[in-house]
Amino acid sequence: MVQDGGVSYWSAPTTDGPVHATVSLPGSKSITNRALILASLAEGTSRINGALRSRDTNLMIDGLRALGVSITGDDTELVVESGVLHGGAIDCGLAGTVMRFLPPLAALAEGKVVFDGDEQARLRPLGVILEALRVLGVQVSGNALPFTVCGTGAAEGGHVEIDASGSSQFVSGLLLSGARYRHGVTIRHIGRPVPSMPHIEMTLAMLRSSGVQVGQDSSAGSATPDTWQVQPGPVKAVDWTVEPDLSNATPFLAAAAVTGGRVTIPHWPETTTQAGDAIRGILRQMGAEVGWADGALTVEGPAELGGIDVDLHDIGELAPTVAALAALAAAPSRLRGIAHLRGHETDRLAALSAEINALGGRVAETEDGLAIEPAPLGGGTWHSYADHRMATAGAILGLRVPDLMVEDIGTTGKTLPGFESMWARMLATGVGS
Repeated sequence: MVQDGGVSYWSAPTTDGPVHATVSLPGSKSITNRALILASLAEGTSRINGALRSRDTNLMIDGLRALGVSITGDDTELVVESGVLHGGAIDCGLAGTVMRFLPPLAALAEGKVVFDGDEQARLRPLGVILEALRVLGVQVSGNALPFTVCGTGAAEGGHVEIDASGSSQFVSGLLLSGARYRHGVTIRHIGRPVPSMPHIEMTLAMLRSSGVQVGQDSSAGSATPDTWQVQPGPVKAVDWTVEPDLSNATPFLAAAAVTGGRVTIPHWPETTTQAGDAIRGILRQMGAEVGWADGALTVEGPAELGGIDVDLHDIGELAPTVAALAALAAAPSRLRGIAHLRGHETDRLAALSAEINALGGRVAETEDGLAIEPAPLGGGTWHSYADHRMATAGAILGLRVPDLMVEDIGTTGKTLPGFESMWARMLATGVGS
């Protein structure tokens, strides 16, 4: 690790041979943070086994504790007991789930709840969910971080129309706390299609597991739901077992794909609502062999990686990994349906095109994605933009691009603490010829 003016740079490891490794992953951030919200609203004691402990999940835990929720336990085994919620101060960091899931819950607190976060977080779109809360009878001051929710211990709820085309988290955030509103919550989406629908499916499945009555409907002629409803009622305490984070697994599987190696991820669920599971089909389309057996997923990379034309609208979190794969492929690629990534931790489309092109790549932004042409890449600095998935994309490229320095690899701690050590262990396990 090199320090330059307070900024750290990580020399991304390069390998000339195929990577062979088995990599165990910690729990899913998406499941962990949803389980924490539901446990905080439940009647009784909930246990969360295999919880992810990362910056995003620790921010969620700290935020809930600031509102009066009791969260105890040892590292990844958490015990959550709901209580009377009160006002407090919430640090959202750069966590979308914290800044979008906690405000609807804060409406149920007695007192003012002040939200703020990292400087970059102040640029993230929040007006949709904050205005929705106002429509549902909640007093909110502000339209972006910092803002204040003035809780009264209860919320009316009811029907609200929103444009959730910027993030599925707007829908999930309202659904997760909606059962505790007097009239429940009915959300009707108006606008372009909602991205990342698997995350809404995950929310609905976890609500059902908590005994909450939920429904969803599609307009005439529409193939996807545009209305979701949560009935008012109690939330049941549940003992949750958190699956491994499949999106965090994708850089390690990509290591097999770009080196012609073989990487296995244990405890990969046979069926799941996690968006990261879609990496299976993507890697197959690019020429890799993908197999699942005895609860483990194994990827074997091809001699030459093919290009791909893929719509990532529902799985936009995989775009940095897929862009890195495409930059190392032997044929052109087109990533579509991801205009909403311009509002993520950073403008991911601009960041990916700028960083790959700075290494000699040929990437062009399109209206809704990226067009990537094959080109020889050289070393240089890969900027992470305080974005964990940008940092791991740099690590993937570094396997095949010598002298690549990744800025602030520590930002991976947002969802995967110790990424650098895991990457080093994967490479140390075995690189064959």
